[in-house]
Amino acid sequence: MLSKIIFCIGNRKPVQAIEKLKRKTEKKGRSIEIVFTEKDGVFCPPEAKREDTLYVADNKKALEALKAGGECVIALWHEKNSGEDLSGASYGVSGVEELEWMDFERAWLRTKGKPWEIARTPRCLIREMTVEDVEAFYEIYREPSITRYMEGLFEDFREEEEYTRKYISLIYGFYGFGLWSIVHKESKRVIGRAGLSLRDGFALPELGFVIAVPFQRKGYAYEVCLAILDYGRRELGFERVQALIKKQNEASIQLCRKLGFYREKEVESQGEIYERYIKILDK
Repeated sequence: MLSKIIFCIGNRKPVQAIEKLKRKTEKKGRSIEIVFTEKDGVFCPPEAKREDTLYVADNKKALEALKAGGECVIALWHEKNSGEDLSGASYGVSGVEELEWMDFERAWLRTKGKPWEIARTPRCLIREMTVEDVEAFYEIYREPSITRYMEGLFEDFREEEEYTRKYISLIYGFYGFGLWSIVHKESKRVIGRAGLSLRDGFALPELGFVIAVPFQRKGYAYEVCLAILDYGRRELGFERVQALIKKQNEASIQLCRKLGFYREKEVESQGEIYERYIKILDK
């Protein structure tokens, strides 16, 4: 995981906020350094590449030098560098005074193409999907009961891999949430996926879930969805969440009622009729 952040800055404006973050994080065995790149007008990137280090640059010269050296680097915007061209960064942050170590760690993971950990429950880890999870998804969706009330996967394995790759890049990268993989802690096996997504024509985020047949009726869906709803409230600031369920899907309706959803009305989406359930997330 991320163990060091090096701020490569050409302006001293963010120094106070960085020093405050440094004091908070050093107590936890983490390291933050500041390199002033304006010295002699030259920036020399480090000689040795470090896999556990994130570089944060507020100027084009440092950003380009670090990228050329293969380092993991993101952009830093502040009120004194609005004229800098930092478009070469795939990820950026602003307002250091409002950020925590986790924000930088997630930027580091996103830049390196690694999944974010969303939550842990007594029996499961909820994390972002990876392309390697696709094989497990086919195993799960092979059971006919899984696709009784939801769409299946692409028939072509490679198409599903490409879809997952784009989903990770576009959905996670833009929204910061979506459907996530559920990993059984003890066996390390992917046993389903669940999460929050946006459906065309609806303003509220939607809870979705699927659990592999061998793990059904054992409380896993309730355990995972409870953690996801808490994450939606605490981390994403959602106040209400919906679930669209086919009337015949009694198991999912029972689960939503157990989670505290109430039935609002019948709705149509893409030519299909659903029961719309709403959950108000407690503050």
